[in-house]
Amino acid sequence: MSEETKKNPKQGEQLFKMDFSTFILSLNTSALIHLGEIPDPQSKERTVNLASAKHTIEILEILKDKTKGNLDKEEEKLLDDVLFDLRLKYVRSIQSQK
Repeated sequence: MSEETKKNPKQGEQLFKMDFSTFILSLNTSALIHLGEIPDPQSKERTVNLASAKHTIEILEILKDKTKGNLDKEEEKLLDDVLFDLRLKYVRSIQSQK
């Protein structure tokens, strides 16, 4: 946390806007961490946890099913693209462990 944000916590709230796209990107980042694609922000290490990655992908699939017809075009495309990319990386990760 920056010194300025510590002095004025409301400023940090203004910089971070939670919406559907941000939520999807957050889940995407979580799955990428579990797939070892990016390092864990706390440990700074890359580890693979396929069960957790699969769980996060399944959450995104549930969101896709439950929001069908309620998303704008950009949100729908983002969710489709994220799911496609994560599924591909998941399958590749499974194949590389064989």
